[in-house]
Amino acid sequence: MPNLFYLKAFSFNFTAHIEIIKNYNLIVMANAVFILPEIHNEPVLSYIKGSTERNKLTAAIKELKSKAIDIPMYIGGKRVTSDQKIDIRPPHELKHLLGKYNKGGNSHVKQAIQAALKAKPTWEAMDWQDRAAIFLKAADLLSGPYRARMNAATMLGQSKNIFQAEIDAVAEWCDFLRFNTRFMMEIYAQQPISAPLTWNRMEYRALEGFVFALTPFNFTSIAGNLPCAPALMGNTVVWKPAETQIYSAHVIMEILMEAGLPDGVINLVYVTGQVAGEVIFNHPDFAGLHFTGSTGVFQKLWQTIGNNLSKYKSYPRIVGETGGKDFVIAHPSADAEAVAVALARGAFEYQGQKCSAASRAYIPASLWPVIKKRLTADLASMKMGSPENFENFINAVIDEKAFDKITSYITAAKKDKGAKIVAGGNFDKSKGYFIEPTVIQVNDPQYVTMCEELFGPVLTLYVYPDEDYKKVLTVLDTTSPYALTGAVFAQDRAAIALTTDRLKNAAGNFYINDKPTGAVVGQQPFGGARASGTNDKAGSVLNLYRWVSPRTIKENFNPPKDYRYPFMDV
Repeated sequence: MPNLFYLKAFSFNFTAHIEIIKNYNLIVMANAVFILPEIHNEPVLSYIKGSTERNKLTAAIKELKSKAIDIPMYIGGKRVTSDQKIDIRPPHELKHLLGKYNKGGNSHVKQAIQAALKAKPTWEAMDWQDRAAIFLKAADLLSGPYRARMNAATMLGQSKNIFQAEIDAVAEWCDFLRFNTRFMMEIYAQQPISAPLTWNRMEYRALEGFVFALTPFNFTSIAGNLPCAPALMGNTVVWKPAETQIYSAHVIMEILMEAGLPDGVINLVYVTGQVAGEVIFNHPDFAGLHFTGSTGVFQKLWQTIGNNLSKYKSYPRIVGETGGKDFVIAHPSADAEAVAVALARGAFEYQGQKCSAASRAYIPASLWPVIKKRLTADLASMKMGSPENFENFINAVIDEKAFDKITSYITAAKKDKGAKIVAGGNFDKSKGYFIEPTVIQVNDPQYVTMCEELFGPVLTLYVYPDEDYKKVLTVLDTTSPYALTGAVFAQDRAAIALTTDRLKNAAGNFYINDKPTGAVVGQQPFGGARASGTNDKAGSVLNLYRWVSPRTIKENFNPPKDYRYPFMDV
C-alpha cells in the first residue's frame, strides 16, 4: 500500500521512530529507507539595484507586458478555451491589457469533476514518494527558472511590490510544497502499537471523491497550496481561483505540469462561484472544500453543504480560512518606535489586503504623541504607484469593487465628528485603484471601522487612558467576531503574560512585540478561529490530516480455534 508505512523491519520503538522521521526526513518503504532532500525555508532574495535577480525580474516584466496572452482553463491535462474572453488588466495600470482569460460555465465544471474522478484511482495508488517528488520538483522549478516569471505575474496581475511578491508567490509557495512532503511523512509514520501475536497498522487513504479548492486573489501561495495540499495526499481536485488572480494561477499550472503532475489531478476552471457551487455541491462524490475567502461566502457554502449532506457518499471535509479584524494593542511599557513601525508595516504592506493585516490598534495616551509622530512621518515617506517602480511601497488595491468599498469608509469618517483622519485619506481611480495609507483616530472603540473588516489600507486607532489597560483588553476581545491574528507590544513581562492569557481566544496567530503579519511555513502555522475559520493551520501537519481518511488494519498471526474463554473452565 503506497500510503502505509511498513515498520516490521525496525526494532526501535514508535516514539523513537517518529523522532527519526522528523530529524532525518526518512521515507520508509517495504524494501528501502529513503532520505528526502533537506527541507528548509526558501531564502527571500534582496532585489537590490544591479543584482542578477532584479535584472531577470525586470526582463520578465517587460516580456509579460509585451504581449496579451490567451489564458485557457486546464481540464484533464488539456487546455480548454471558451467563446467568452474576459480582459485582465493591472490594477495599477488600467489602460494596459495583460491578456484575456476564457470564462467557463456549467459544462466545464462537470468536465473538471469527471476528469478528477477519472484520474483518482491511478493517482491515489501511486507510491507516495513519487507524489512527493512531483511537488518537490515544482518547488525547485519555482525557486529557479520560474522565479522571475512568477514574481512578475503576481506583481502585474495583483499589484504587489517585489518584496511582497517574493515572500508570497515564491518563498511561501516553495515552503508549502516542500514542508508538506515532510508533514505527509509524519502523518504516515503515526502508527498504533501492537499486542503480542498481532500487527496493527494505520493506512491514510485519500478522501473518497474529489476536493474543491476555492482560492483568493491576495496570495499566490495560497492559490497554489489549497489545491496542492489535498493532491499531495492522493486526492484529485477541482480548483477555482479568484478572477483577479487568474494571471498568476496560469503560471502555477505551468509549473505543476512541467513538474510532471498527471492529467486530471488538479483541474483549473474559471467560473463564477454560483456556477461552480450549483454543480459541485450537488455532486455525490464531493468530498471536501479547501477555502480561503470571505466569512459570508464561507458560511453560505457550509450551509449549502449541510443542506445537501444526504446527497454525498461521505461527510465532506470543510477547511476554511476567512476574514480578520486583526489588532495591535500597546501597553504603556511598550517601545513606542517599535509600535509605530509595526503599524506602518503590519497595516499597509500590500495595501492592507492581507487577512492578517493590522486593522485596529489600541494605543495608551502616554505613548500616542511619539507613535503618532513616527507613524505619520513614515507614511508621508511612502511612495505610491506601479510595482514596476521599485521605490513604491504602496501599490493599487485589487479592483474597483474593493476601491469603492474602502473609500466609502474613508469618506464617512471624514464627515463624522467622532473620527479624525490622522494620515492619508486621499484616493484616485482614474489610472489605477490607488488609496493612500489612511489612519483614522476614533473616540469610540466600537466605531464602525474598529469593528468591520475593510481589507484595505486603512488603520483605525483608539487612544485609551493608561490606567484602563485591563478594561481595553475586554473591549478588544469582544469587539469583533473574528479571531485571526493579533499582537501585543510591551516591555513589562507581567503585562505580556496577562495579555496572552486574556486574549487566548482572540487570535489563532498571536505575536509578542512583532507585527501580526508574515507567518512563515513550518515556523508559525497559520489560521484563526471564531468567524476567521476552522483553524486547520496551513503550513503545518494539522492541515494535511484533513485530507486523509484513516483505515485501521489488524492482523492476527494466531487466531483462536475455540470460542471458549479460560474463565469458563470449572
